Amino acid sequence: MKIDILTLFPSMFDGFLSNSIIKRAIDNKLVEINIVNFRDYSKDPHHKVDDTPYGGGAGMVLMVQPIYDAVIDLKTKDSKVILLTPDGIPYNQKKAYELKKNKHLIIICGHYEGFDDRIRSVVDLEISMGDFVLTGGEIPAMALTDSVVRLIDGVIEEESHINDSFNPNTNLLDYPTYTKPREFQGMTVPEVLLNGNHKEIDEYRLNESIKKTRERRPDLLDK
Repeated sequence: MKIDILTLFPSMFDGFLSNSIIKRAIDNKLVEINIVNFRDYSKDPHHKVDDTPYGGGAGMVLMVQPIYDAVIDLKTKDSKVILLTPDGIPYNQKKAYELKKNKHLIIICGHYEGFDDRIRSVVDLEISMGDFVLTGGEIPAMALTDSVVRLIDGVIEEESHINDSFNPNTNLLDYPTYTKPREFQGMTVPEVLLNGNHKEIDEYRLNESIKKTRERRPDLLDK
């Protein structure tokens, strides 16, 4: 998979790309991630990418030309162009699995007060990471990229993401997990996890997932 992230702040991704699972996926050539400064596509003599909004109002608005030209330059027949915006569809694990099937993602990070609405003419999908507003799309772009890359074959063990919270097959929260020590300040590991009976362990984990989901996210059970 190839992922192009369009941003005005490429250095924000330095740590994200050089650590942990993302770095290993890149090193193992399971994914190619490019950070593209769309200021480079500006036709303004001073590489300007924003201006005041028509009709008045607070803040600055991202201009259509630099982002439009960047997308057109990067886009192929295999591309899906994603705009990160508060008024996009809510993001979830099911959507991560869907995006994992694409060969090429182009992710647009907004910034400032907003963006010229004509940018939507080159966008295939608009995504919101939640009902809140950030200063820019860089953090959501990292979250989306991480959630998709970890699903790519070979990046992590398949069992790890099959048992994740919000897996589309179960829509349950993950069960509680434990490791050594067996006892800590009077808190002990459930005996069922120590008996070696995998059938009982699986049943226990499923019941705990249902219990946790009912207590914390009953809306998921409705789905």
